[in-house]
Amino acid sequence: MPSDVLAMILAGGVGSRLMPLTRDRAKPAVPFGGRYRIIDFVLSNFVNSGYYRIKVLTQYKSESLNQHISRGWRLAPILDQYIEPVPAQQRTGPEWYKGSADAIYQNLNLIREARPAVVAVFGGDNIYKMDVRQMVAFHQGRNAHLTVAAIPVPIEEASAFGVIQVDEDFRMIGFQEKPEKPTPMPGNPDKALVSMGNYLFDTDTLVEVIRSDAADHSSAHDFGKSIISSMIDSHDCYVYDFATNTIPDQPERDRGYWRDVGTIDMYYRCSMDLISITPAFDLYNRRWPIRTHYDHNPPAKFVHDDISSGRVGSAVNSIVSDGCIVSGGRIERSILFPRVRVNSYAHVTDSIILDDVDIGRHAKIHRAIIDKGVEIPPGATIGFDPVQDRERYDVTEDGLVVISKGATVRPPS
Repeated sequence: MPSDVLAMILAGGVGSRLMPLTRDRAKPAVPFGGRYRIIDFVLSNFVNSGYYRIKVLTQYKSESLNQHISRGWRLAPILDQYIEPVPAQQRTGPEWYKGSADAIYQNLNLIREARPAVVAVFGGDNIYKMDVRQMVAFHQGRNAHLTVAAIPVPIEEASAFGVIQVDEDFRMIGFQEKPEKPTPMPGNPDKALVSMGNYLFDTDTLVEVIRSDAADHSSAHDFGKSIISSMIDSHDCYVYDFATNTIPDQPERDRGYWRDVGTIDMYYRCSMDLISITPAFDLYNRRWPIRTHYDHNPPAKFVHDDISSGRVGSAVNSIVSDGCIVSGGRIERSILFPRVRVNSYAHVTDSIILDDVDIGRHAKIHRAIIDKGVEIPPGATIGFDPVQDRERYDVTEDGLVVISKGATVRPPS
């Protein structure tokens, strides 16, 4: 029964590698895809799967995340349905969460009150679509104490993740935290199974191992490093292969898509996956919608059509959100969030422009992420002079320019 499952979403991470996008917000609250927040993807997965009892554990700079959930994620409490943000409360002493396992330990009262048969402990900061019912059926069909969702990745990339070893029946027999030489998955020497950070627990087992971990002062109090490895020899632990998960009307290219947007460069690459003609990650499946909070914005508008002077409002291979006005500017291979204004003769390419940015006339922007509320002065150039960009803005290893929320951009001299 759906009411037998309680979801606890871990959404308190600092997200330091996503700075400056996380300078004023938690990682799960980072805007993504033109109108969403990263948290919307895991919440949509549970709601679309028919699971409506969800607690979101927050901690770091959570105001915008709490606001987004309270305004956009209202369910039916009369039917015992809820999505509720739970701030860190220091219930067990004057300490913040010491790790992902400690976050659950400090909120065991929520589990006692809900009395579920299964507790789903999922991360709140990944981009993917998943029918959680299929993982629950796998978990319950094997009478598992623990089931870990995992995805096959090329063996040469697996060192960046927690790598899981399984037998032929996908029973977990080993776990390596970011190993130098990952162990390949059965039957496929070119790939390894890596943890997605999504777990299903038999409730009694979860309470037992979390309390035991809390009493161990040498523990890192982390699910990957502490809980999972300690359970392999003493409990029935299985691995759910995410590549087998199917979504209604899902194109085959979309199957198994999962990204940890842990860095600015990965955030950018994942965003660019959305705008191709045949996107690697499809936002347009009406049978599996990504849900979110909607503001009352007018439709997007494109104006001016003076081809002779180049004053044409246009966008190609791009996502343009509601409330945007493209007034004689040109957008290519970019994502515009709500209420962006692009003025005449401006040219934006391969960029992500967040809410309420105003781009002045003749400005040129290439391979940049511009956070909310920034005003780009007329004639400014961003993303064309690496030396100048590094003097003024944050620039990633891949040369991507990032302008933080509300920053002041100097006009050209």
